Amino acid sequence: MKISLQGRKIIGGQAEGEAIVTRQLISFLGGVDPDKGIIVERGHELEGQSITNKVFVFPQGKGSTSGPYVIYKMSKRKTAPSMGKIPMVDRLDQNPLDLIETGDHVKVDGNRGVVEITKKKKSD
Repeated sequence: MKISLQGRKIIGGQAEGEAIVTRQLISFLGGVDPDKGIIVERGHELEGQSITNKVFVFPQGKGSTSGPYVIYKMSKRKTAPSMGKIPMVDRLDQNPLDLIETGDHVKVDGNRGVVEITKKKKSD
C-alpha cells in the first residue's frame, strides 16, 4: 500500500530508505553519537538504536542549534540518517507520525514537496 503526502518544499533533494520513527523529541547534540549513528539519549524510546541510512521520522528537534552541525558531521562519517543530505518538506497535508511506522519505506522528494510511504508488509 502506497500513501503520498503533499507539503511545501523547503530544501530540494531526495532521500529514501527504511523509516525509524519516534514521537519523542530528539537532540542531535548529545542525543546521538555522530561516530556510530546511534541514539544515546538516556531514556529515549530509541536509545541504543541506529539511525544510519534510515529515514528518521521525529516530531521536532530540541535543545541547541548545533544539531545541524552534528548531522553534517554524521554525513561526513557515513553514519547519518538517509536524510543526511537534508531534503526538507513541511506543512504536509496529513500528519506523518500518524501514517509512518518503523520499517515502512519512505521517499522524501524535497524538489516536489512530496513524501511517499510504502507500508511494510504485515506478517500473518
